Amino acid sequence: MDSKLTIVVIEEDRDRAIAIVEALKESGNHDVHVVGPIAGLARKIAAYSPDVVLIDIDNPTRDILEELTLASGPLERPVAMFVSGAAGGLAQAAVEAGVSAYVVDGLQPERLKPVMDTAIARFRMVRQMRTELAETRRALEERKVIDRAKGLLMKAKGIDEDAAYALLRKTAMDQGRRVAEVAEALVTASGLLR
Repeated sequence: MDSKLTIVVIEEDRDRAIAIVEALKESGNHDVHVVGPIAGLARKIAAYSPDVVLIDIDNPTRDILEELTLASGPLERPVAMFVSGAAGGLAQAAVEAGVSAYVVDGLQPERLKPVMDTAIARFRMVRQMRTELAETRRALEERKVIDRAKGLLMKAKGIDEDAAYALLRKTAMDQGRRVAEVAEALVTASGLLR
């Protein structure tokens, strides 16, 4: 957390908001914005385009938790939520909703920096895993399309699998496209000819 961050703090109590802002200023030169009333929260948060969202709430209900997590965009940025009590099983719901850190016993200014650092680190780790999963799924889908295109070429031209792949690869190189793109075009064209 060495660089300047834009931080949105969701806190309805003015005195607590001031204490949070002071603690954040002590931990670094951050651009801190406090959002009080929860009404129109998504719009307010989006206006600041924050790097991190900190939510301080006494006793969240499942509905408030869902609204807060949707509004704060936990898939777009790290979100740390501070609650006063155990809140009856809401920790799991918060984590499932994408909250990077869920801290019971409220927001203590001295714990703010380590919790925020942890939320940022966890968010980055989860984002990297999501990216890798998406890439793996895309590669698997491409592999399926390539296999289907090879099957079409093998049947239509009476060639073996290696020759079918070589033909796909040569066509892709000649056209300056990826093998998966050529395979997709072949599969699509084949579907039109039926």
